Amino acid sequence: MAWNEPGGGKQRDPWKDSGGGNNSSPDFDAALKRLSNFFNRLFGGGSGGGFAIAVFGILIAWLVLDSWVLIKANESGVALRFGKVSRVLTPGFNVKWPRPIESVVKVDVGGVRATQDQVRMLTKDENIVQVDFNVQYQVDNPQHFLFSVRDPDETIKQAAESAVREVIGGSGLSSIMPDQLAKTEVDNKQAQVDNKQAQANPSAELALQAKTKLQDTLSRYDSGLIVTALNFQNVRPPQEVREAFDDAISAREDRQRRSNDAEAYAKSVVPQARGEAARILAEAEGYKAERIAKAQGDAERFNLIAAEYKLAPEVTRKRLYIETMQKVLGDSTKVIDLTNGKNILYLPVDSGNQSSRQSVEAIAPTIGATPEPAKGGR
Repeated sequence: MAWNEPGGGKQRDPWKDSGGGNNSSPDFDAALKRLSNFFNRLFGGGSGGGFAIAVFGILIAWLVLDSWVLIKANESGVALRFGKVSRVLTPGFNVKWPRPIESVVKVDVGGVRATQDQVRMLTKDENIVQVDFNVQYQVDNPQHFLFSVRDPDETIKQAAESAVREVIGGSGLSSIMPDQLAKTEVDNKQAQVDNKQAQANPSAELALQAKTKLQDTLSRYDSGLIVTALNFQNVRPPQEVREAFDDAISAREDRQRRSNDAEAYAKSVVPQARGEAARILAEAEGYKAERIAKAQGDAERFNLIAAEYKLAPEVTRKRLYIETMQKVLGDSTKVIDLTNGKNILYLPVDSGNQSSRQSVEAIAPTIGATPEPAKGGR
């Protein structure tokens, strides 16, 4: 049977205890009425009591919801009290005055910002180059970032261009683009100094100089920014002068090649000439020493022969005669027989010079002797 169907002597109420006891349900209307009377007494009652309650509730909600702010870990908050900077809020939960008394501007200080640009500029040796550079930076001081400069991103872009122009304008082309000029050596001393200053990565060295100058400029402006990286992505001559630039590089390479060939030739010829001169001088010195020694030897030999001649003139004359004949006939292929055929001479045809000497030696003792008559001869 349904609860509202008649029967059983009385109607059933679902808000009352079904156990049949005398327990009654809570009186919500009475509680709301008592709360309403309390606010009426608080705000003076009357017809405006409802509006006062609404205003009071809004005020409480305003104070509760707008008196705190949560700053993320990568952020910083700048509190403005009636538009003037009051303090800088750290990451976490922070209490503040509700708006419009205080407002908080959040600034991302953990993120890395980036800007890039492409500029054309002149080098120190008046060559035009095109430079693509990239700058990465972070917010270091949120207060300065918000109120010291009007547009921080545009400011750092212009300051970076100025720093890059200063660095590129103070460097020669050989130090900016050594990869394309690796085979070329400029004659002036300043270019050689630039080549020595450019290390293994000259672009990185120039980028580091530009980064330092850019940071100095931003610090003077109180921009609240810190540069984390500045890179030269591409350094090249403009397309309009690319052909002329290649021709200039080719001409420099040809000049350097010819210079290297000339230096190599000079380095090979000069030592050779010096060696030849030293050899001639050494030969002359040797010939000089030889002639002096021979002359001294001949003089000493003559003196010895003269002494021997005084002691035995006849023997000395014969010995000198024999030695002279040996010198004269030593290389002759003819054989002279002064014995009228009394001696048997062997003439080996294959050893001409040696046989001639032997023949001379064989007949030498018979020179000056009286020929003996042949036995039984005619």
